Amino acid sequence: MASSTGIMFYALLLGLVLATSMVAKCAANFYQDFDLTWGDHRAKIFGGGQLLSLSLDKVSGSGFRSKKEYLFGRIDMQLKLVAGNSAGTVTAYYLSSQGPTHDEIDFEFLGNVSGDPYILHTNVFTQGKGNREQQFYLWFDPTRNFHTYSIIWKPQHIIFLVDNIPIRVFKNAESAGVPFPKNQPMRIYSSLWNADDWATRGGLVKTDWSKAPFTAYYRNFKATEFSGSSNSFSDAALQSTELDAYGRRRLRWVQKYFMIYNYCNDLKRFPQGLPAECKR
Repeated sequence: MASSTGIMFYALLLGLVLATSMVAKCAANFYQDFDLTWGDHRAKIFGGGQLLSLSLDKVSGSGFRSKKEYLFGRIDMQLKLVAGNSAGTVTAYYLSSQGPTHDEIDFEFLGNVSGDPYILHTNVFTQGKGNREQQFYLWFDPTRNFHTYSIIWKPQHIIFLVDNIPIRVFKNAESAGVPFPKNQPMRIYSSLWNADDWATRGGLVKTDWSKAPFTAYYRNFKATEFSGSSNSFSDAALQSTELDAYGRRRLRWVQKYFMIYNYCNDLKRFPQGLPAECKR
């Protein structure tokens, strides 16, 4: 039987190992991973690099981008959105390459008057072409607490998740002639800006500047890179990102009860026929 001294030593050693690993996980911070790109003092990093905020006032919004480019991976970020009357404001959080044939994977949070729900707007651009919007209400108030918004980007599909619940899957439909973002590395961007010409009820509700500054907060960024090679799909880490039966049920739940717009159902918008990826 092990002595009590030995057990205590083992426990102390285990505690040191756990503490070290926690420090290692916390070491990545906004100072290391992101550049504040516009907005002057309206974009701030604080809390030792663990927190970031973007603000919007009547003069300017603000934004940041990742120092690094990514080609396939999982991107997680926790956001707490602008509280109160956020009508006219948009908080955008997305992946994008550059140029006229850029690829892009979008989360956009469309503000609203106090008491009304935010609209979560998603879109996918391939080779400069978007128009693949799906919109959702959230099943919680995104201004009261931080929530995790994630993008899983793989050669087979793109999955949008909220608090690890899948809300949208955009599948690779290259076999049907639909371009898929798989060749251009993308950076992570976020911005808070005034879009009261369209953001809230199609531009009917304008920004109330007496409520400015409007501020959104960010924390707990994590990027997990995947290899694009075919043999990587046996990796346990990659397999864990696939939708299991529970994930598929949650996806159906979100799309049944919280989806408010799906371009694949908009027959008036596509009188010549729905896009090819909608028929799969």
